[in-house]
Amino acid sequence: MMKIAVLGFGTVGSGVYEVIERNRDNIAKRAGEEIEIKYVLDLRDFPGHPVQDILVHSYDEIVNDPEVQIIVEVMGGIEPAYTFVKEALLKGKSVCTSNKELVARHGAELLEIAKQKKINFLFEASVGGGIPIIRPLNQSLTVDEIEEITGILNGTTNYILSQMRDEGIDFATALKDAQEKGYAERNPEADVEGYDACRKIAILTSLAYGMQVNFEDIYTEGITKITDTDLKYATAYDATIKLLGSSKKIDDKVYAMVTPKMIKSHHPLYSVNNVFNGILVKGNLLGDVMFYGSGAGKLPTASAVVSDVVDATKHKGTNIMTIWSSKRLEPAEIKTLKGKFFVRVSARDEAKARELFSIDEVITVEDIKDEFAFVTDEMTEEEFANKEKEINILNRIRVDA
Repeated sequence: MMKIAVLGFGTVGSGVYEVIERNRDNIAKRAGEEIEIKYVLDLRDFPGHPVQDILVHSYDEIVNDPEVQIIVEVMGGIEPAYTFVKEALLKGKSVCTSNKELVARHGAELLEIAKQKKINFLFEASVGGGIPIIRPLNQSLTVDEIEEITGILNGTTNYILSQMRDEGIDFATALKDAQEKGYAERNPEADVEGYDACRKIAILTSLAYGMQVNFEDIYTEGITKITDTDLKYATAYDATIKLLGSSKKIDDKVYAMVTPKMIKSHHPLYSVNNVFNGILVKGNLLGDVMFYGSGAGKLPTASAVVSDVVDATKHKGTNIMTIWSSKRLEPAEIKTLKGKFFVRVSARDEAKARELFSIDEVITVEDIKDEFAFVTDEMTEEEFANKEKEINILNRIRVDA
């Protein structure tokens, strides 16, 4: 019997408990032995809940118990999660986590410790919730050279943008709706400013190219400046707007960024709406592979965590090789990256806009009369930034051509 401990009994932790209790027999068949939760660590008590019988308030009790061979970390945040996880690995216990902040910052170090100890540090649930993406990148797509990863990596922002488009409402109204439905936190900054997606694309980029990519080095924009007017123009352009995290290899340089982008209806991610996530991986041999599903939520995320527990159980005494070294990969400066831009200016600035920009297409919306909107031809970020200084732009959004 494999005995495990769960650190944290919040949304995901209680989901892990539920998944193991509900699917105990099937999980045992997959793992080759029964999996039992011996401890749950939390500062709170849960009187009346069965978990109370195995609840502890001291981590030392868990980490010093030789019977516990796998620790599930679902506390979130860097500390004390990092201290707890590192100590567990150093003592020869495998760790499964959903903690994207921890993985993005310390993934390479923790994987190296696991390798030395012939145990495992697994983190499928840290990106995409219940969508299997870490394992395919690490095990199934190993013969391909990854050319690009682009994803809708945050369900909150995707829901907000979907509502703005479908209901014709502004950002503030859509955010309030998301909060009322439980899709957005009371303080939604990490989601709407793109920080959550940034950590996730940092993890995927590190795995794809085998080196440490620090999320602080990734250019990041959120969705707070997107308006319902922008989405009207997108519809007229046969497109929609999504917050995309992407990393792309061009001429031996890796560009990584998180930004809102206008994508056309033929784009694979166009139909990924509401709280769903989608991740597009392009390999040099396989071509395009699409991963789609629930990017968050109690049971989808818990399911991914328990899948890692099963994997760790099956690989007792064997390290599942993950190529992610501590050598730093610094993304290329985005000023040299080429792309198209959707631009809105006042109607009185049309002549100036035509003079400054090479225009690919003019976009018109019947009930908007006082603006001139267009999509530029391809240009570098630096070229656009220089031209932007010479005209009053109402808004600009990158276009995924």
